[in-house]
Amino acid sequence: MAAKTTHYRVGNGDMTLFEFESGATLLADCSIRDAADDPDDETADVASQLRSRLKRDLHGRPYVDAFLLTHPDQDHCRGLRNHFHLGPPGNWNKNDDKILIKEMWSSPIVFRRASKLHCLCDDAKAWNKEARRRVAHYRAYRYAVDGERIKILGRDVDGKTDDLAGILVELDTEFSTIAGSFDLTFTARLIAPLLADDDVEEDVLTKNESSTILGISMKSNLVEGARYLIGGDAEAGVWERVWDRNKERKYVLEYDVLVAPHHCSWHSLSWNSWSDYGEDAEVSADARDALGQARPGAKIVASSNRILDDDNDPPCIRAKREYKAIAKDAKGEFVCVSDGSGDAPLEFEITSGGVSPKKVLASILGANSAFATSRVGAQPLGHG
Repeated sequence: MAAKTTHYRVGNGDMTLFEFESGATLLADCSIRDAADDPDDETADVASQLRSRLKRDLHGRPYVDAFLLTHPDQDHCRGLRNHFHLGPPGNWNKNDDKILIKEMWSSPIVFRRASKLHCLCDDAKAWNKEARRRVAHYRAYRYAVDGERIKILGRDVDGKTDDLAGILVELDTEFSTIAGSFDLTFTARLIAPLLADDDVEEDVLTKNESSTILGISMKSNLVEGARYLIGGDAEAGVWERVWDRNKERKYVLEYDVLVAPHHCSWHSLSWNSWSDYGEDAEVSADARDALGQARPGAKIVASSNRILDDDNDPPCIRAKREYKAIAKDAKGEFVCVSDGSGDAPLEFEITSGGVSPKKVLASILGANSAFATSRVGAQPLGHG
């Protein structure tokens, strides 16, 4: 099957389905609003759109091979309890017909940084409970079946993850396993979260600053077709630290498709508040460099509401201008998932020739858009 990604219309939220050439699926975040479940509401029924793309296992259960939660804000995990099976896989109920998560991908840091100022919503609490259940299962048995699997993204402090080597992904390492199987059609690299160091106090790092940042290489016929960069709601301070860590190896941050962090928020590009400073707000050069490693023809995608020239943030018109400038320099394009008519999601198909928008994008991009006819030029596997 052809590799592709689907970016759902969830307003200011994130929900992206990666379908690798092998057929394995990775869902990065979800935001299924109550209105999306109401047949009388015009909000896009993203749950049905997602389910239509999923397969069923031998037990008749719809599933995703992996579910990545970049961080536990409501607009990244909304709808989890209503649409996904939580608990032992043997308890799956045919009448509920919820989606089985074969493997959870989760950082241990984000929940430790919850506080009175950063309370977890009920869906985030449910994710946390399920993650802890799966970790306890691994500690008890040292193996897991589908529905019990978990991948821990990054080390925790004080040795809390030292006994989890079999399910732990270290910072700056690459992996090509999903749901217990090695998969030649993708490689993912863990870029963040970064633990606090001597220059960064632990209590400064909020949920957004704890967002998982992944680089994902999608392959076609064993040739790299596209590199994706996703970063949840990571803000400028994190991108500055990421740049400092990777500026001598820029290939780590290169992308053919960037999902603009924090729904095209100015906070990912600047320490200055857009509402306070307006056009006087200064761009963080290091954050922009981290987010500016666009390869030729790169696409920058805003998973947000429509971006208007107003005081809103997110999405922010000034951030849009910065991303458009980055894309222009790469002879690429910027697009907002919410633009255009209808409720169809944004889709890209990945081949050894690069990234191609699917025909469904016509309503968003227009028949004469350069984006609609451009292709990202693929490069062979390797760094640089």
